[in-house]
This record gives sequence, C-alpha cells and structure tokens, in this order.
Amino acid sequence: MKLENKSRIVVFILSCLVWFLITLKFSLASIVAGLIFSFITALFAGEILIITERKFHLGRVIYTIGYIIKLFWEMLKANFNVAYIVIHPKLPVKPGIVRVKTNLKRDSALTMLANSITLTPGTLTVDIDKEKSILYIHWIDVKSKELEPATRDIGSRFEKLLEEVFE
Repeated sequence: MKLENKSRIVVFILSCLVWFLITLKFSLASIVAGLIFSFITALFAGEILIITERKFHLGRVIYTIGYIIKLFWEMLKANFNVAYIVIHPKLPVKPGIVRVKTNLKRDSALTMLANSITLTPGTLTVDIDKEKSILYIHWIDVKSKELEPATRDIGSRFEKLLEEVFE
C-alpha cells in the first residue's frame, strides 16, 4: 500500500474519533455526517500526516495517549488561570511576546507543539523560526521574558511527549 493511502486511512480514523468525541451524539445523522466529513478531510489533507515510512511502535501510542491527557490537563489549568485573571478586580495581566526554545525538528512535531500552546488559553503561537528552533508566543501574563524560564513554563510541558511521538 502506498504511503499516502496509509496516511489517508490514519487521518480518516483520527478524524472520525475526534468527531465522535466532540459531538458525543450517536444518532444516524451524526454518524453519517462524521463519516462524510472525515472522508473529505482524509481525501484532501490525508497525505500530509504521514510523510515517512515508520513501523508501528506501541510506545508511540502510549506517549500519544499521555500527550492527550497532558494537553487536556494543561488546558483545564489554563482555563482556570484565565478565568481568575478575568474576574480579578485589578485584572493582573502583563501581556507580551516571549521566545521559547525547542528541540523538536520535524514539521509535524513543531506544528503539534505550536497548536498545543495555542490551544492552551492564555498563550498563542505567533511565529516559528525553524532554523533557530524558536517559537514566538504571545503570553497573557508574562512571568519572565528570558528564554530559559519561558521555555520551561510554556514549551517544556508538551515537548518531551511530542518528541517521543514524532521524532
């Protein structure tokens, strides 16, 4: 089987899984819509997920599950933090753009890290400098503008797990 077809199958399965987890509706209309949208997604974007031939590795699956759990935990914590900032009478924010260093090299790993940071409320990935392995992040409440503390506070939450999954 060609690599692009394998990639499309994986994208179809992941899209279906995401659809059903997001909607949590199992009516006939919802299932059909999920299958149709997953098929369309796999058809147009399916070939970009898997770009190299790699063998199945159970450890990668375990790290992926760990990453998903970590992502949801960090999103939950960040939601409470942003809610606190919003309802605090003096609105204690110190927004700014910080640099975050990463050891990730593959495009897919960098994309997942950038998206994970963006999905976490209070942070937004603005730019990626692939040559220098730097992400530029808008942070709603900057704790430090220095590279190392910002990297520790923002990027390192996901980086180790993503390294095991993608690198």
